[in-house]
Amino acid sequence: MEFKVKFRGIRGSYPTPKSTHLKYGGNTACVEVNVRNRLIILDAGTGIIELGENLTREHILSGNTIDERKPICATIILSHIHQDHIQGLPFFSPAFIKTTNLEIFGPDTNKEKLKDNLSTLLFDKGFPVSLDEIQGKLNICSFSQKNTLIIKENNEHILINAADFNNYQTDEEDIIITAYKTTAHPKNGCLCIKICYKDKVLVYATDKECYVGSDKKFIEFAYGCDVLIHDAQYTHQDYISPVMPKQGYGHSTFNMAIETAKLAEAKKLYFFHYDPNYDDNILDMLDKDFSNMTVDFNFSKENLEIAL
Repeated sequence: MEFKVKFRGIRGSYPTPKSTHLKYGGNTACVEVNVRNRLIILDAGTGIIELGENLTREHILSGNTIDERKPICATIILSHIHQDHIQGLPFFSPAFIKTTNLEIFGPDTNKEKLKDNLSTLLFDKGFPVSLDEIQGKLNICSFSQKNTLIIKENNEHILINAADFNNYQTDEEDIIITAYKTTAHPKNGCLCIKICYKDKVLVYATDKECYVGSDKKFIEFAYGCDVLIHDAQYTHQDYISPVMPKQGYGHSTFNMAIETAKLAEAKKLYFFHYDPNYDDNILDMLDKDFSNMTVDFNFSKENLEIAL
């Protein structure tokens, strides 16, 4: 298959290494996407750690010496820099192999560039190795909804102004990646990511809180997609709880995700970014509760693989 998706981490907020969370998984946000011969990784929560171990093992087995082995190459796209979406990056083992080549894209904050944020938050103050001391080649670039990222057949990365895309001559094998920024996630918003390859479209919409009456611009962004991975951190009851309401936290309910999928006419919906307190029994119960819905929905699980 030319377009495959594998869920590596599906949990929100913080990892939950508990026996009660084994069916769905306890690692934080990370989705592995393989398009033709390019590995694209959406977010770098703790789910990226096992992916890195798998890649490193394959790398070692590909040759007897480091010069003979096939280099690890990947594109990492960060939706935002909240901890549960970047905390696995310092433990991504391929980054410490000198032949590795990582293209990392993500949003700046109001005051700092992405590279400076990653350096400060993950390495300089909280890790024994600084970002500059990592052996692999890391090309860290700012990315926003004002950009379009084009990955060519030879895996060259071209970042252009989104407004100029209609004047750009694309090729059949180009992977086209665009973003939609939702401002409803405190404090700097979050990027929803769209990956297009030939006639297939994947939309990744984590940490997105829906508006009353729907987010019409996002509906247009995601319209007709083959797969919609959508934030579903809360049940409706928890969202409107009189004791600890979750409105304004920047996350959707399962019902919001379903309504969005309907309006966007997404072919398949995958719930994502579950609250860490929702164990396997709770998610199983929700699966049964939504069984009469007309939307083709699925509960994402760690190591679940799908093809577009």
